[in-house]
Amino acid sequence: MTESSQRPLSGLWKPTHLQRLYYGSESVKKHLLECLPSESSKAFIITGSSLASKTGLIKQVEEQLGSKHAGTFSKIGQHAPVKQLDEATELVLQDESIDTIISIGGGSPIDSAKAISYRLNERKKGKFLHHIAIPTTLSAAECTLGAGYTNEDGMKTGVAHPELAPHVILYDSKFALETPQWLWMSTALRAMDHAMESMYHPTTTEMPCRWQVMFAAGELFQNLPKYKQDPKDEDVITRLQLAAFASLGFLALNVKGGLGLSHALGYALGSPYQIPHGITSCLTLGHVVKLKAESSAEDAAQLARMAPFIGLSKSGDDKTDAVAVGDAILELVKSLDLNTTLTEKGVGKDQVDVIVKTATKQESGPVFDKVKQLVQNLY
Repeated sequence: MTESSQRPLSGLWKPTHLQRLYYGSESVKKHLLECLPSESSKAFIITGSSLASKTGLIKQVEEQLGSKHAGTFSKIGQHAPVKQLDEATELVLQDESIDTIISIGGGSPIDSAKAISYRLNERKKGKFLHHIAIPTTLSAAECTLGAGYTNEDGMKTGVAHPELAPHVILYDSKFALETPQWLWMSTALRAMDHAMESMYHPTTTEMPCRWQVMFAAGELFQNLPKYKQDPKDEDVITRLQLAAFASLGFLALNVKGGLGLSHALGYALGSPYQIPHGITSCLTLGHVVKLKAESSAEDAAQLARMAPFIGLSKSGDDKTDAVAVGDAILELVKSLDLNTTLTEKGVGKDQVDVIVKTATKQESGPVFDKVKQLVQNLY
């Protein structure tokens, strides 16, 4: 395993099998059909109930597919509950002609599509589906080969395989116009979470991963206030979509293990307490960056590199600069009216130890204590 954070100019980057990334207004109308793997392809759509019932987007895609449309499952809920996955998998299994799955929505439909493909291959060896992702949030689930879902006892679990990475991504600003503003902006903080945690992850590569995530963070900082001012500006929407891709799309196949503490806390807070992942990033990321800055000279050095990209002048002291990055994130969250507390989210203080144990996989010790202090400060 190449430890590129210890030796930034030594590394290996292994790209996924992503074949095409289309972006821009109307890209679904223009390009969807040419993204199917063959003339005889049949596609099954996975989405959530809001997009299916409150917008015309799903109907538009169904009509565009015409005879190539094999069915739609629109019951995927937040954090992708396993019961819904089971139901959708059975529907896909019933039709031998389906070779493509189209996910439309945020992280839950995209991860669900990956999990269905995984299960299909388990049942019928060599039957991974061609996956076309049409994201409507900035959570960047379309960039990974892992699929998270919620098991029967409410805990997040998941599967991963190189074949699960989507083959095609269509970033269409028209589809994003239907996304609630709070959801769009909070998932942008999720993308910021990917960018920041990639800087200190021990297996991210210097090129292209870190170079891209620094640029991604800058684009997010620059364009989120513009989006808040005018949520209908499709150029700004497209820039944010590309920033989300840059925040995670270059991790590829070589990154081992979870991204970092903010993500681990996100999983500990997300499905168990029904907090959307964008909001968990709004809660935790700025504080985690500051904790990392103060706990490790190596992490501070990596995070300090972010400063000029997000509009901060460097002082020359890594710790000071990395802490300033954390403060800037907290300020951004506030300026977007996304700041909240665990109290507001209905999480009792009696849950602190449970959250910390889940996130750190520890029951005591110096790391446990530091993270416990951080979680207590989220109330």
